[in-house]
Amino acid sequence: MTTTMTRLTMMILALAVTSVAEAQPTQSDPLQRLMAGNARFMSGKVTHPGQDGARRGEVAKGQAPFAMVLSCADSRVPPEVLFDQGLGDLFVVRVAGNIADSNALGSLEYGAQVLGAKFLMVLGHEYCGAVDAAAKGGKVGGNIDSIIDAIAPAAARAKADPDKTTLLDRAVVENVREVLSVIGKRSPALAGLAAKGSLTIVGARYDLDSGEVTVVKAGR
Repeated sequence: MTTTMTRLTMMILALAVTSVAEAQPTQSDPLQRLMAGNARFMSGKVTHPGQDGARRGEVAKGQAPFAMVLSCADSRVPPEVLFDQGLGDLFVVRVAGNIADSNALGSLEYGAQVLGAKFLMVLGHEYCGAVDAAAKGGKVGGNIDSIIDAIAPAAARAKADPDKTTLLDRAVVENVREVLSVIGKRSPALAGLAAKGSLTIVGARYDLDSGEVTVVKAGR
C-alpha cells in the first residue's frame, strides 16, 4: 500500500512540473484559461465574464466548475478576481496556508467526484502570514497551531535549502509542494483520478506585487 501511494504521489507531483508555456494554447484547457484570465488581471483589462443576471440565473440551477482552486484564506488572494472568472467557473476551497486538511480534502473530493471538475490548482502566495509563522517557529495558540504544524515540514525544508531567495519565498513554494504530496498520500480518491488522467493537479504561486501567477515545479 505504501509503495502504491508513493507512486500516486509522484504522479501528482510530476503533473506540477508542467510550465505555463507547455499548456495547450486553447481556452478549453483549464490551466490556459486560468492563465489567460490572470494575464487580463495583471494588465488591467479584466472582462468580468459570467457575472451578469443571465449567468446568475443559469448557475442557480446547478454548477459545473471547470476548475478547483485550493488557496489561502488571505484577503488579498481571491481566485475569482485574480483569474478574472465568473459565477460557477471555479470551485474554491480557502484555508490559511492553503493546507490540505481533512475538510479541504473532502471539499475537493466533492468538487471532483460530484461536480466533475477535472483540474485542481494548489495556490500559494507571496508574503503568506501562515507560512511566515511556520518558518519563524514557535506556537501561536489555539487552533492556529494546527495550521502551523501542517506547514512546518515545508518550512524545515526551506531552511535547509541554499537557494538565494528569501526564506519566506522558499517556504511558500515548499508548502505548495507539501500540499501536493499530502493530496497524494491522504486522498486516494483524488490520487486515483489523477493516476487515471481524469484529474490534473498543479501547484502555483501568486505574486502580490505583480499580480502574476506562476506554476511551481516539483523539485529542483
